[in-house]
Amino acid sequence: MTTALSAAAALREQAARLDADDPLAPVRERFLLPPDVVYLDGNSLGPLPAAVPAALDDVVRRQWGTGLIGSWNAAGWWQAPLRVGDAIGTLIGAAPGQTVAGDSTSVQLFTALDAAAALRPDRPLLVTDPGHFPTDRYLADAVARRRGLQVRHVPPLDLPHFLATEGPRVAVVSYSPVDFRTGELYDMRALTRAAHDAGALALWDLCHAAGALPLEVDALGVDLAVGCGYKFLSGGPGAPAFLYVAQRHHAALETPLPGWTGHADPFALARDYTPAPGIARARIGTPPILSLLALEAALTAFDGVDLHQVRAKSLSLTGFLLRCADALLAPLGFTSVTPSDPGRRGSQVTLRHPHAHGLAVALAGRGVVADMRAPDLLRFGVNALFTSHGDLLTAVSRLHDLTVEAAYDPAPLTGGPVT
Repeated sequence: MTTALSAAAALREQAARLDADDPLAPVRERFLLPPDVVYLDGNSLGPLPAAVPAALDDVVRRQWGTGLIGSWNAAGWWQAPLRVGDAIGTLIGAAPGQTVAGDSTSVQLFTALDAAAALRPDRPLLVTDPGHFPTDRYLADAVARRRGLQVRHVPPLDLPHFLATEGPRVAVVSYSPVDFRTGELYDMRALTRAAHDAGALALWDLCHAAGALPLEVDALGVDLAVGCGYKFLSGGPGAPAFLYVAQRHHAALETPLPGWTGHADPFALARDYTPAPGIARARIGTPPILSLLALEAALTAFDGVDLHQVRAKSLSLTGFLLRCADALLAPLGFTSVTPSDPGRRGSQVTLRHPHAHGLAVALAGRGVVADMRAPDLLRFGVNALFTSHGDLLTAVSRLHDLTVEAAYDPAPLTGGPVT
């Protein structure tokens, strides 16, 4: 106990010093965080940005309530998918005119996978990560069935070896830069280059990366990318997703869902489909204006923010959390599955414990919101825009205490379908 107390005291001093020197500390005020809650689940759902309630009130009461259908023109609703897409583009390193927002991540991912396969019609293999988020794997299988392709499940670290023999047969390589379970960060530059050296396209799922670290999709030569709006972008539950397609592919881009809003002249209501120029051809249906404009307002939290500073603070936060866990939790049977090497860490730390579910439930009862992934992973997402080092020490200290006290149910009843 004495050792734990002395370690906690030293960590408190470190946290106070690091937070005092944090240039991003004022950005926390751009979020409406509940009092007395440490929120470490922003890698699943970002908290409410302060700009969103007023923006939604205006959309509902003035633009919709008073402007009615005229707001498609007067309020710029029709242009919103491209306007919000460009705003996201600035966060992922994309020049204007290459990113569109709207529809769900699953729809955007299906569009990207199918369009990528169409750009390499003579290649029969679609490569994806066996540890990818389930939707990515399900949709890879769906596109393969639709196009008569074969899926190969290749871990990112094994890609160069796989391409050495199968490269000429690979149409597209679909990965995420961050492992959603462990927080491990993969080398986007090296993997994109490996795909290109084999003549394949590189498609990236940026859900756990957009807004958390500089991505530079243009500079890296990424071909296509998708991402959600509700994690680090804090666009709200079910916020629209985005699709990026490098400009060099626009002329040949064929999307599997040619909706009317992606037509070159949508209001001509022509019998046959003619794709709009550029990324606008990736629009599908009528834009979800309420959620799209909530996302647009949420993105203002990044105004004036340097993503390199975000990355530096994120690494400081995750490094500090790992030190806290090593000092206070490792003696209690917790182990980290997140790489200690800063260059291989995303913006989360994952700890393994056999009672992860029960501990996550008990933590929430003590004002710390994290999450778990079955069967034994506790995930702590950090967002440099609002998370402090003090928050992390509070979380680890409370987890230490409830573990020592055995103040949790190892097999709790589920509070609902979402874990």
